[in-house]
Amino acid sequence: MQKDRINLQFCGFGGQGLVLSAAVFGTAAVHAGLNGVQTQSYGSEARGGECQAELILSEGAINSPSADKVDILVAMSQPALDRYLNRLNSKGILILDPRFVVRPTRDDVQILEVPVTRIATEEIGQQITANMLMLGFLRQATGMFSESGKTWEGPCNRTQRLAGGLINATTRISS
Repeated sequence: MQKDRINLQFCGFGGQGLVLSAAVFGTAAVHAGLNGVQTQSYGSEARGGECQAELILSEGAINSPSADKVDILVAMSQPALDRYLNRLNSKGILILDPRFVVRPTRDDVQILEVPVTRIATEEIGQQITANMLMLGFLRQATGMFSESGKTWEGPCNRTQRLAGGLINATTRISS
């Protein structure tokens, strides 16, 4: 992770709202005063095909619409994880939905299982809300944007916040 930049990727299958998730998170970042670039790709199927969205957030200028590696990978399907896991930086953070993804054996990244599809289905009654639950988890866990809409806590605290905040949030959301 660069000091003033973070690269995120959301991956899964069409119909899970991953492109919308990246757009919403990116819009929140821009409103918080960051620069953002969001790209996406998906198969020709209306639902069920492979889908991914990449989001680059920075306090400075962004000179490329894509990144070679990502700092945070959100995986909501096994085929997508299999395809994009190699893009995750060493010491990066993998957030996965255990309903659709098997925990990989990669030991150089932090892996967090967040049962958003189960919560969306059993507690909210609408599986389609799983993507917004994941965004809520990501926002709360990383502290990237304050509730007042200000930017993240600052580049010197961000890496620490990502690691510590996600661990604490995983404990809260899993119980």
